[in-house]
Amino acid sequence: MSPSRALIYKNFINGKWVPARSGRTYENRNPATGAVIGRFPDSGAEDIDAAVQAARAAYPAWSAFPAPRRAELIYTFAQRLMEHKEAFARDLTREMGKVINEARGDVQEAIDMSYLIAGEGRRLYGLTTPSEMPNKFAMCVRVPVGVIGVITPWNFPMAVPSWKIIPSLVCGNTVVWKPGEDTPLTAVNFVKLLAECGIPPGVINLVSGDGPNAGAPLVEHPLVNMISFTGSTAVGTRIGEIGGRMNKRISLEMGGKNPIIIMDDADLDLAVEGVLWGAFGTSGQRCTATSRLLVQEGVYDKFLAMLVARARALKIGDGLDESVQVGPIINAEAQVKILEYIEIGKAEGARLLTGGHALTADKHKRGNFIAPTIFADANRRMRIACEEIFGPVLTVVPIKTLAEAIEIANEVEYGLSSSIYTRDINQAFAAMRDLYTGIVYINAPTIGAETHLPFGGTKATGNGHREGGPMAVIDTFTEWKSIYVDYSGALQKAQIDEVKIAASAAPAAKPKRKK
Repeated sequence: MSPSRALIYKNFINGKWVPARSGRTYENRNPATGAVIGRFPDSGAEDIDAAVQAARAAYPAWSAFPAPRRAELIYTFAQRLMEHKEAFARDLTREMGKVINEARGDVQEAIDMSYLIAGEGRRLYGLTTPSEMPNKFAMCVRVPVGVIGVITPWNFPMAVPSWKIIPSLVCGNTVVWKPGEDTPLTAVNFVKLLAECGIPPGVINLVSGDGPNAGAPLVEHPLVNMISFTGSTAVGTRIGEIGGRMNKRISLEMGGKNPIIIMDDADLDLAVEGVLWGAFGTSGQRCTATSRLLVQEGVYDKFLAMLVARARALKIGDGLDESVQVGPIINAEAQVKILEYIEIGKAEGARLLTGGHALTADKHKRGNFIAPTIFADANRRMRIACEEIFGPVLTVVPIKTLAEAIEIANEVEYGLSSSIYTRDINQAFAAMRDLYTGIVYINAPTIGAETHLPFGGTKATGNGHREGGPMAVIDTFTEWKSIYVDYSGALQKAQIDEVKIAASAAPAAKPKRKK
């Protein structure tokens, strides 16, 4: 489609599809073919303000609407999402590039999360507890946070928003969503379907655009009570600083440098499958991607030979081709950054086993493709072994013992996901205990988290909040409110008044047993 004939899309604010106040738009292109998918609003602070004002106005009625009824709308959304799964997956592949089976999984994860969290509409549990004073009732309940600013990345444009938006809505919050600028069409599909399922105007608002012009005003808006962000550690850290200054609740999911440990006793065939999927699935563009491989010396050469042979055989191309196994890099800027890291790896002295270059001939010439790349014999201190590359680049470090592997795994600034392949149950349990990451896999790669368990990491990966898992998301998107009901008819001073046992309240003496 030529730029002049490209479809024009709009923001969704207060139940209406509207252009950016400035009238500006930007092109969204297929990273595999370069084809223009559409033009989307290049939004700014005025658009963000309109969306926040709409969300603030919609909050009282939405938060008062019974939670089970809010959840029923989400059940309907999940059912409708099932009906649109294939169409949405194909749109997702067109604008993001991941292979079609992965795109189907991306949509399926949103379906799973919607069903899971809809069930929590009848389980927004608080608790009751005895009071320390007589004739007094004590309890705590969950209440919504308010207006939630949601900022999501391009690599999981349907799944990650579902982790944030669906629980926000079920908990009674209203939402302003700034999606990744590379994947606005999937966001339009998501929000359009929510609106069709009966979500009232102003409860969900969509504003597309880039980080500086749209994302920053959302973070800094005084009427936004919470920011839920997934993206780079550098940007997330700045958001955390702003949120701290403005007393906002901040939930951050950021980077990773995730290791797989291969022990001498591992099932090598299974491990090769896992490493290929972990390192090159989504072209390595996952926060949980396997970017470090720590291999014990006894199987080091054999395992690398097996791995390289399989990596060279991977089919790379347009993700809409069902036979393709690795898709493109999201955009030209990201491709340049990854290629720069490959040059850094060469300069550092790591041994390049395969890949290490862009693919530019024939079917790849219009897209952003990099061959799956494996560096061997790396030093644990090399930049390619410590820094997040976010592409199809795997760095291999030899190890002698499990203790050494765990030390290397834990020493980087991130702590999202980790894995070990071993047949030794003792080693497996030691790794489960000692790997300092939010997620640990045994005999599986570092990717593949499921919606009903908490998702998140330690150190520079996040700020302690978790996504996924019913209790984790409910805790993130609600506030606690403690309530005391004194029905004594008198002023009682907790921690000050002495409470005495009344005679009438004394327990009756136990009857004596007859012999």
